[in-house]
Amino acid sequence: MDYLPKDPAILVSSVNMLLRDEEFDTLESLCYNFDEDADKIKAYLYDAGYVYSVEQRQFRPIGFDEKSA
Repeated sequence: MDYLPKDPAILVSSVNMLLRDEEFDTLESLCYNFDEDADKIKAYLYDAGYVYSVEQRQFRPIGFDEKSA
């Protein structure tokens, strides 16, 4: 992969795959490799409905981990 995709769904899938398959240790190292800004990607994907979980090293849908009352 030479660049990160722009489509939010494909971007989430690509980033999560690269982190899951241990191609990169952190989101920051992944972004450095692709000359992208991690904060901009987080903001872009947040607007698309995803939030980054440092503990799980992946983007997840906003509210996915919240428990129902």
